[in-house]
Amino acid sequence: MTGLDTNIVVRYLAQDDPVQSRVATDIMELRLTPANPGFISVVAMVETVWVLDRAYGMTQQRIAAALEHLLQADTLVIESEQEVFAATVALKKGKGSFADALIGALGTRAGCARTLTFDKTALKLPGFELP
Repeated sequence: MTGLDTNIVVRYLAQDDPVQSRVATDIMELRLTPANPGFISVVAMVETVWVLDRAYGMTQQRIAAALEHLLQADTLVIESEQEVFAATVALKKGKGSFADALIGALGTRAGCARTLTFDKTALKLPGFELP
């Protein structure tokens, strides 16, 4: 397995740099295999969503589609895949930010009965409460 940093994932999805995007595409589409997959951590996933939103101005729907593409790849291992999927669904449905939804999903997996927050947007997500 080979770990992938955020910049590899972003260059692959954004295709915005002629040199680095070509290398990232080569890695994602040719070098990685089911026997030797790429690993994307939850930190890299959150950073990727943030960069696609803030730096590239992508819509939530387009970001969710990109995440779904990564989740479906048989050459990638996504850390906490079920929780990342749940956060992607929340993003797609406009229920809150990807990061907040992932925090909630990871908390639920860890056995948390609720997640306390001051973030009014996060309160739209299941399990979030004001303190």
